[in-house]
Amino acid sequence: MKTIQLKTNINCSGCVEKVTPSLNETFGETNWKVDTTDPKKVLTVIAENVDERDVIKAVERAGYKAEQLMEQ
Repeated sequence: MKTIQLKTNINCSGCVEKVTPSLNETFGETNWKVDTTDPKKVLTVIAENVDERDVIKAVERAGYKAEQLMEQ
């Protein structure tokens, strides 16, 4: 299993609802979550053969943005 974490602009339950079909289709229903309480709105995807570009594309298909999470 591989874990990818990205900063997003998915910031509320309504946003999560809109991105859910795209992420479920691409990664599976239980393989992702968005922490909307984190200021960076971190999306975590845990799956086999997952690629950061695929995660970004799935988020963009739903009308949102995702980018590398810069640790500070």
